[in-house]
Amino acid sequence: MTEPTILVVDDERNIRRTLEMILSAEGYRVVCAASGREALAAMQTESPQVVLLDIVLPESNGIEILKTARQNDPNLAVIMISGHGTVHDAVVATKLGAYDFLEKPLSREKVLLTLSHALESIELTEENRNLRRQFEMRFEMVGKSSAIASVREQIGKVAPTNGRVLILGESGTGKELVARDIHRNSRRGKGPFVKVNCAAIPEELIESELFGSDRGAFTGSVKTRDGKFLQADGGTLFLDEIGDMSLSVQAKVLRALEQGEFERVGGSKTLKVDVRVIAATNKNLQQQVENGAFREDLYFRLNVVPITAPPLRDRKEDIPLLSEYFLKGYARENDFRPKEITPEAMDALKNYSWPGNIRELKNLIERLSIMVAEDTVLVHHLTGLDGPEPARDADVPGAANPLPGIRSGKSLHEVREAVERAYISDALQENGWNVTRAARLLGVDRTNLHKKIKYYNIER
Repeated sequence: MTEPTILVVDDERNIRRTLEMILSAEGYRVVCAASGREALAAMQTESPQVVLLDIVLPESNGIEILKTARQNDPNLAVIMISGHGTVHDAVVATKLGAYDFLEKPLSREKVLLTLSHALESIELTEENRNLRRQFEMRFEMVGKSSAIASVREQIGKVAPTNGRVLILGESGTGKELVARDIHRNSRRGKGPFVKVNCAAIPEELIESELFGSDRGAFTGSVKTRDGKFLQADGGTLFLDEIGDMSLSVQAKVLRALEQGEFERVGGSKTLKVDVRVIAATNKNLQQQVENGAFREDLYFRLNVVPITAPPLRDRKEDIPLLSEYFLKGYARENDFRPKEITPEAMDALKNYSWPGNIRELKNLIERLSIMVAEDTVLVHHLTGLDGPEPARDADVPGAANPLPGIRSGKSLHEVREAVERAYISDALQENGWNVTRAARLLGVDRTNLHKKIKYYNIER
């Protein structure tokens, strides 16, 4: 890792020289500037992580330099220094985004401590940004088909508004991805995105899950608890599988949508929230309304803008892109090289009907990543896996049933660990238990391989 670059901006040569000596001795790369013009030029050419900036400079004011620097690079940490600073200067600098404010004469310990904290803050911010980026990648909408392009077009129109959206589609088509994309591109994008699976929560608990509960509302309720509506205040509440919600809870949801208010279970205080509700279902809500299983008024409240997530069989040109996306993602998570799929095997995948849609494809790609020892997935690898229903509609030479299942009775986790243990053991034996060579063969880091050996208790 390269040493951080620190830009020192001060018109006093002795101060510049002193700070340069102190910081260089600590391993920092130091660049100095004597004026605001030199400072702005150095920010462009040297890309410093932190700037120590004097308020009083010839030809310009440090506050103005701070303003320009923060506009050019919002991630730049600027520490203001002054020999006769005032509270007003400190307040103004802080409002403009200065990290800290130091007064002269400068203390070596204070400078180094403040600088260390500034660099830690930058590192944490970057780490948080990377984690957020990785998290969002898990919910990326992948595909270039006309079907998915139509969905993206609808999202682009509805996302900037506060309109309620009802996402329809079969199970496994990526309805949550549509909801997250709407939220991400809305004015609420920086607010919370809260998901509730209405089908996964027992009927007697769904009301308290949505609206919260007051202390003593029921047995075991020892403290007041916020519900999902309150947690999503200022953001988006995603009600997945809304068709499985009971009629009694539907009535309270309707009130919350109409008036933006509700009470906790067992409570009497009315709470107000600002929440955008997006609902999704794989059921025919119109049919449920006719059957009396879903409130008509709630249906019309939710179904302001309907968006249908297309099934995978209607966007088969996206299967290669999705397969590559899942292969790379699984390889990245498990620290090994991603496999490739031959054209013949890809044809078999494209000719399959995919009743389980994208979720089924993702599960199959994970199984192939685990079970196939070679770097390339061939047609014959698609047979004999604990996969989905046989692809009887596939017409590929040599692969009449490219995706049949053999039921082993074991969970996917158990199968994965058994295969991984055996594969590592074989690689170690082939290389005479030379861990470095075995790690190179497996395409993993040597330290990671040591951990795997210990985890699986593999002995020579």
